[in-house]
Amino acid sequence: MRLLIAEDEPTLQAQLLRLVGEAGYAADATGDGVDAEYRGMSEDFDAVVLDLGLPGRDGLAVLRAWREAGRAMPVLVLTARGAWHEKVVGMDAGADDYLAKPFHGPELLARLRALIRRSAGLPSPRLRCGNVSLDTRSGRVTLDDEEISLTAHEYRLLHYLMHRPGSIVSRAELTEHLYAQDFDRDSNTIEVFVGRLRKKLGAARIQTVRGLGYRIAPDD
Repeated sequence: MRLLIAEDEPTLQAQLLRLVGEAGYAADATGDGVDAEYRGMSEDFDAVVLDLGLPGRDGLAVLRAWREAGRAMPVLVLTARGAWHEKVVGMDAGADDYLAKPFHGPELLARLRALIRRSAGLPSPRLRCGNVSLDTRSGRVTLDDEEISLTAHEYRLLHYLMHRPGSIVSRAELTEHLYAQDFDRDSNTIEVFVGRLRKKLGAARIQTVRGLGYRIAPDD
C-alpha cells in the first residue's frame, strides 16, 4: 500500500514517514499544497494524510480540487485546528476522517487501516484468502494457522493482492502501489517477490493471468 503524506512541518513529516514505513507502507511526502494537489491528481495512492495548513495552497482547497476531479482515494485530514465547525468543513470538503494534532501514532495507523479497508469494501481487519490470513493490525501472516515470515516487500505485495481478492492486478499497478516515487521501480522485481510468495504460500495461491497480471485465489 502506498500513501501520500502532505505535511509541511519537517520534523512531523519525518515522524510520519517513519511511522507508516515501520507499519509496512510505502510513502511519498510533500510539504507544499500545490505539489500535493498535483501528486494526488497524477498518481494513485491508497490513502492520503493531509495537513490543512499547507503553504502554496491550503489543504481544504487541495481536497476540494481532488474530489471535483473525481479522485476518490481515502483522505485523513491532519490539522492543529480543533474546533468542531472546522471538522465539519473538512468532512464536507470530502475528507474521510479527521485527526487533530497532537495525536498518537497507533491511532493514526488504526484510522488509516480502517480507511483503506473500507475503500476496498472489506469489513474486517483480518484478511483471509483460503488458508492464508493476514492481520492488518499486527502484520501477522499465517498459513493454515501457522505464522510465516515475510520480508517487507513480500508483505506489501501480499497485502495489496489480498485487498483485491479474485481481481486481476497488473504488474504496473503493483509497482505503482508498492513503491514510493523515489524507489527504483523495476517491474521485474514483482516477479521475484511473487515467486518467493508462491514458495511460502503454495504455488496455486497466486495465479498468473497471462498478459494481464496476477490474481490471488480467494478459495482453495
